[in-house]
Amino acid sequence: MAETVNVHDAKTHFSRLLDKAHAGEEIILCKAGKPYARLMPLAAAPGQRQPGRLKQSGAQLDEVFFEPLPVEELEAWDGHR
Repeated sequence: MAETVNVHDAKTHFSRLLDKAHAGEEIILCKAGKPYARLMPLAAAPGQRQPGRLKQSGAQLDEVFFEPLPVEELEAWDGHR
């Protein structure tokens, strides 16, 4: 259930309420005892990256990955070929 806060308290504790909304809570702001506005987290924009959203498959890099590249490949990257 959403937390209900009057406007005066919301102004006083805005940073705390903003942190709560960012954490997923919904806060209803009241004016004269009546619901007036809602503070809630923004949904991620379509296509927006969310680091850590995929579970790791447990795949690990082989030691070969960390070995230096052969001279021929380094030269190809440097534009010598």
